[in-house]
Amino acid sequence: MVEILVSERQPAGAASAYQARDVVNAPAIKQAIASRSAARGDAPDVAAWLSNHFYRHVIGNLQAEPPVVQTIADAHELQELLGRQEAPAWALERLHKKAGGFALPDLWWIVPDAPAVLALENRLVEFLSTRKGTSLEGKLQRVNAPQALARWTLEHLSFEKRQNSGRVEHSRDAVRGLLPGQQGIFFEFENKSANMRREMAYESQMMGHCVGQFADRKQFKGGYGEHYASGLESGQMRLFSYRTGSAQPRITVNAFVQKDGSLQIEQIKGKQNRPPVARYAPDVVALLNHLPLNEEVPQDAIAMGVLRRPSHLLQANPQLSPWCSVQELTSDAEQLWLMQQYPELLVHLDLQSPLMQWMVAARKDSVDNEVLERMPKSAALKTALQLARKRPARNGGRI
Repeated sequence: MVEILVSERQPAGAASAYQARDVVNAPAIKQAIASRSAARGDAPDVAAWLSNHFYRHVIGNLQAEPPVVQTIADAHELQELLGRQEAPAWALERLHKKAGGFALPDLWWIVPDAPAVLALENRLVEFLSTRKGTSLEGKLQRVNAPQALARWTLEHLSFEKRQNSGRVEHSRDAVRGLLPGQQGIFFEFENKSANMRREMAYESQMMGHCVGQFADRKQFKGGYGEHYASGLESGQMRLFSYRTGSAQPRITVNAFVQKDGSLQIEQIKGKQNRPPVARYAPDVVALLNHLPLNEEVPQDAIAMGVLRRPSHLLQANPQLSPWCSVQELTSDAEQLWLMQQYPELLVHLDLQSPLMQWMVAARKDSVDNEVLERMPKSAALKTALQLARKRPARNGGRI
């Protein structure tokens, strides 16, 4: 059955927090948000807020590089995005009129499960789930997405200031060694330990983030810490800490438990919520390959230059590990996939393949200029690039 797609334009007006944008796959985005909310087991008020405010924020306000957020140029591009689905008549008519010179609003496409979307959603779920006992309890629908994100930012900025107040000692029985690495050991929090919440507070104290930031710092209850502690105690979440020396946390990783028992990584945080130190990346990759993860790639992993190879490459090369650093993508097939999915990460590669060098040159308008400048170039490629600069080609200057 073909899904009926509709235009989604938010009402204009100075008081509106959400912008107007015609998104062709708006129904698919709304369905994806609802499905993820159901899989997490969000409270009804949180699920309702996401279906309303987060959905409208993604449709109208989300800013991200293509292909996450992109305008649709013509009917051919629209059909490529839709795959086997039939293109809606209203969208085809719009594109036809624009091609004829009519000044009409652009059509947009947003990837429903892109890492940038998931990262923003996780941040808002964290905020919404911690409103119990605050002035916003029972009033979530009055808060729009920009307001919620601003409140989240302010609260997290305050965590570092509170880091040294009420020192908490390490509780050895609250964690167990899971995976030795090159620099340290990944530990997992024991959700049955009486000291688990105390150890979460110790983790936050040492790391300067919110995972163990409880509103009641004596009883270890409420606040952002409650969100994570409740998830651990109910079995809906697992929490890992990478530690060196004498129990010194360096990285915190949390994951949601899916209905099939697999895990979906939510966050991979270094100190003060920054990306983990680069020298720990191999051990993070080892953890990701050790855990029974699904195929979702979190934004935090991408920020580290860590990815999951696509299924078709893994099927063709079963000897490869699913998760790897960008630098491990050495074959033409892997690098072509990277250029299509994560062109911003090409800067981390040493592009020795003539095929990749020509492909990067062909897409020079959409690839970071540093990639083009750093990669080796044959005499023929140098000549082609010089000619392209002197006389733009009919297709817009691309080779």
